Amino acid sequence: MADRLVLGVDLGGTKTLFALARSAGGRLAIELERRYENAGIATFGDLLLRFLAEAGARAQPIGGACIGVAGPVEGGRAQVTNLPWLLDSGEVARALDGAPVLLLNDFAAAAHGVEALDPGALVMLQPGAPLAHAPQLVLGAGTGLGVAFRIWTGERYQVVPGEGGHCGFAPADATQAALAEWLRARFRRVTLEHVVSGPGLARIHAFLGERGAEADPAEITRAALERQDADALAAVDLFLSCYGAAAGDFALACLARGGVFVAGGIAPKLLPRLAAGGFIAAFRDKGAFAALAARFPVHVVTDERLGLLGALAAAARA
Repeated sequence: MADRLVLGVDLGGTKTLFALARSAGGRLAIELERRYENAGIATFGDLLLRFLAEAGARAQPIGGACIGVAGPVEGGRAQVTNLPWLLDSGEVARALDGAPVLLLNDFAAAAHGVEALDPGALVMLQPGAPLAHAPQLVLGAGTGLGVAFRIWTGERYQVVPGEGGHCGFAPADATQAALAEWLRARFRRVTLEHVVSGPGLARIHAFLGERGAEADPAEITRAALERQDADALAAVDLFLSCYGAAAGDFALACLARGGVFVAGGIAPKLLPRLAAGGFIAAFRDKGAFAALAARFPVHVVTDERLGLLGALAAAARA
């Protein structure tokens, strides 16, 4: 692979990560990274120009770019799900002096990043019984819920993007059924993302406490983990049960004996409670298929740069 400079971007609902890396001989060496909060930024183009200005002059022009976008991608265009930003690969290419630009769903980008992770960035929740070259699942809750799959083609893993966060929410018990009815009064169709996401945690907390207003998800997490607040702990535990059940459903859908990778911004913050067992109990609660669910290896990804690493890898490969 010829030496060239590539740009990777991980564009989420609340933050955007940028990196420039030198690609040579199949290896990537990151030269510059930046993190930006999206609040107050009118367009992605404004943010891109800001990054390029901070990057300054480069001895070599950017040879290719990949942007992982939190939203569906079609025909070289992407609408960010939780922001009024519309991306067009042609417009981004012009801003990069004609460099080829690849747009990917953000969890497709995250799936590309799995093989670039340092082993220290993975925390095992369930060892399972892994099979070489078996399908893999990558999912993660943050501002929304992202889902992607990795399928072995005989030479390497092919990433299959999805919009699993918009699948319907399937209550597992009476409390979850009551939550679904409570949400149905606000949303005509209750999806997984309405429950398994940062805003979903706030909704669960409001539902359990019969509150009219929703608290900040970060404050709920702090109250649960740092102050052992009973209401916050109940909300977190219900959230993790819903999260684990959804992860187990998607793992069954693709028979993810190659591994389940729980990414996103929330899992690392809730790692002590995740490791307590409620997530895995819900993951395995699959009736006649409980024994099969127990054979899926499950890991938490603690490196928030997963999507960024995947975008860089995809840019270099393209």
